[in-house]
Amino acid sequence: MRQTRAVVDLLERWRAAARDAGARPDPDPSRAGESVLARWREPHRRYHTLAHLTAVLDVVDQHADLAGRPDVVRLAAWFHDAVYDPRAVGDANERDSAALAESVLTGLGVPAPTVAEVRRLVLLTAGHTVAPGDRDGALLCDADLAVLAGPPASYERYATAIRQEYAHVPEPAFRAGRAAVLTGLLALPTLFRLPPLANRWEEPARDNVRRELAALTAGPAAAG
Repeated sequence: MRQTRAVVDLLERWRAAARDAGARPDPDPSRAGESVLARWREPHRRYHTLAHLTAVLDVVDQHADLAGRPDVVRLAAWFHDAVYDPRAVGDANERDSAALAESVLTGLGVPAPTVAEVRRLVLLTAGHTVAPGDRDGALLCDADLAVLAGPPASYERYATAIRQEYAHVPEPAFRAGRAAVLTGLLALPTLFRLPPLANRWEEPARDNVRRELAALTAGPAAAG
């Protein structure tokens, strides 16, 4: 894997997260980190890329004080889309990502309760439904959905990248499937659970999602 500055920085963040979560110093976790990063760099990805991973990690770092165990949330961020196949059905990607986390972290000597918690957090990102009082789950899911609250132009780039990842899906089927996802998001009691983030992001995120949903349901001619 070519060691760009971004990759070098991410590997350092990976080593720190693994160390903080209790990984053994031997073997060096760098090789495992490179393997995880290689997944995030797969050529079929357009949105679920290193940029998304970095963005999620940045939110977690910026709001680590809101979590109970930010080290565990960071590791869950690393794995939450590590397996990403646009052709997968249901929550298969999240389940496979959680299984990957369990395998890799166990191999690094991370304590079993921590591994189980990382697995639990990764699985939460399938539906972004978080129980009251689950600060770690809330921070991970809020970070994962932060893209929804971006400026309209940024949101449109995100939506375009999602469509590119599903280029194999015919337009009518994509519109129906994507509309179902967006409708599910709007049905959540709140998109963001942590008050400092919800106060800033809830309204712009819902505006963005409603606008995309309206374009999808209006049909190709009206959307264009």
